[in-house]
Amino acid sequence: MTRDIFGRALIDFQNGNYSEDIITYSSLDEKDILPLPYLFRDYEAMPLIEQKALDLCRGTVLDVGCGSGSHSLYLQNKGVEVTGLDESEGAVITAKSRGVNNVIHSNIYDYSGMKFDTILLLMNGVGIAGSLNELARLLGHLKGLLNPGGQILVDSSDIIYMFEVDDDGGYWIPDNGKYYGEVQFTMEYKGLKSVPFNWLYIDYKRLQQVTEQQNLSCELLCEGTHYDYLARLGTQP
Repeated sequence: MTRDIFGRALIDFQNGNYSEDIITYSSLDEKDILPLPYLFRDYEAMPLIEQKALDLCRGTVLDVGCGSGSHSLYLQNKGVEVTGLDESEGAVITAKSRGVNNVIHSNIYDYSGMKFDTILLLMNGVGIAGSLNELARLLGHLKGLLNPGGQILVDSSDIIYMFEVDDDGGYWIPDNGKYYGEVQFTMEYKGLKSVPFNWLYIDYKRLQQVTEQQNLSCELLCEGTHYDYLARLGTQP
């Protein structure tokens, strides 16, 4: 777990060793704080978008990037058959410690077990694609994990607001050949830094385009207060 900065922080909090939060650095020259208590929030403290997604879960559920297990725990306590999945060993240890019955330690692409009626990718879980070009691969793999008539519930944000507006009212986006929602992050916790990793924020229009290419339907369910949204993807009739 030497490079599992995220997992190390979760274990510390779960074990009562909370003394500081995770610091994130992004390629957008942004430094931010990820408060550990937020990663252990209950349903009442979750954003409305997450509450909506949990309310829409049906059948068997795969919680991709389950983290500390907050979403899985809520569903489990409601009697839902849910499986958490995370590539962070510390996250898996934490989720199990909190009482999540079924947790798998795996990269999503390495998982090809049972199929599910609902797949959750919350807290911008679609970001694990890393880039716009890799999004089709991710959605194709998730489609293969769906039962007939299944659904993928995903939230994300359009980070266009982070760019300056020019005199014509358009956004000043660097012409570097990359989609503006592709961001590289590094995490720091208690003096330890993670290796840099790529993360994707996808605007709804482009998500819709990619899902259609994968023969998936795409429905905008609701929008949040700051460029964020919840969408439901499903197999075409």
